[in-house]
Amino acid sequence: MLNFFKKHNPGNEKYDFTCLFQDIHSHLLPGIDDGSPDVETSVALIRGLGELGITRFICTPHVIGDMFRNTPETVNAALAVLRQACEENHLDVQLNAAAEYMLDDYFMELLRMKAPLLTLKKNYLLTELSYATSPANLETMAFELNIAGYQPLMAHPERYHYYHKNYGAYHRMKELGFLLQVNLLSIAGYYGKAAAKAAKYIVENNLADFVGTDLHHFNHLKALTDPRNRELFHQVLGNKIYNSFEVIEN
Repeated sequence: MLNFFKKHNPGNEKYDFTCLFQDIHSHLLPGIDDGSPDVETSVALIRGLGELGITRFICTPHVIGDMFRNTPETVNAALAVLRQACEENHLDVQLNAAAEYMLDDYFMELLRMKAPLLTLKKNYLLTELSYATSPANLETMAFELNIAGYQPLMAHPERYHYYHKNYGAYHRMKELGFLLQVNLLSIAGYYGKAAAKAAKYIVENNLADFVGTDLHHFNHLKALTDPRNRELFHQVLGNKIYNSFEVIEN
């Protein structure tokens, strides 16, 4: 069992990130979405996460039709730049990239065209929903994802306010074939009390398959570093290993 914090932060052994095998959701690639704006910031954020013991990353920039139309070419170009910068700064990290796809009309067009999509591993695809309104056609989208051969992961379902009075929606997502990924900072109340309550419900009812930092900026890093938040992560998540695809598949 991994114990990242023990070797890096001796004063916080019992509040470690044992649960996090790798971070499968972050916005560390420079300059291509609303995450890190440049290489220098990306390197600083990765260094900070490394001090917490998080050294394996699958970076997931947004793909949103009316905002960030990232492609495998733009994502892989940014990944190459960041890998080189980490090497030059002697950061011993494992960097890969996928994408976080908004389930909008643009995405459905890509899916139906059989455009190449960036997966976390094999057919695992990170998806998200609009924060504004509940999707009217989630069943249809789930069916088309399945037919296309993808295993969808729903990013931060606890943050969609329209489900806060309907926790049955999380069970329904599982029935439709979605795996669920909870944001660590949701557990700590970073996005509000309702999101924190929903995150704990998802975890405590064994609906959470993955957790992630969803890190965009230094405020997120500061909140992850806070010992009080780390204690909450430990209390809620326990010693279960998250984000190892081998564990999921077994």
